[in-house]
Amino acid sequence: MMSATAMNQTYAKLPARDVERARAFYADKLGMTPFGEYNNHLYYELEGSHFMVYPSGGAASGTHDQLGFVVDDLGSTVATLRSNDIVFEEYEPPPGASADDGIMDFGGVKAAWFKDSEGNLLSVVEFASG
Repeated sequence: MMSATAMNQTYAKLPARDVERARAFYADKLGMTPFGEYNNHLYYELEGSHFMVYPSGGAASGTHDQLGFVVDDLGSTVATLRSNDIVFEEYEPPPGASADDGIMDFGGVKAAWFKDSEGNLLSVVEFASG
């Protein structure tokens, strides 16, 4: 059995039917450039966290978060992304939460969701504690 201490980093993986379309989405809509590429895989880094976009024949379900971005000011981030033609998903708030203009407020956490060019569901979140 492998020791948990042998595993020292995690990263998210997002499938893409069209990697070049995904590259354009992340560059044009989110202002992100891959730090590396290998075998049609795109590697991104944010503050020491990593994710990869890889070619896949499968379709993203788009029914659950696949990657979340933590931000300091969700309202201004959502406004900026909307100005980049990002369309946010609208969900019915669960008990105890409220929703306003695509932003869900859970009390200590606010979140909004959108899909990338490949149908992957992404979120942006703001934690009240910072």
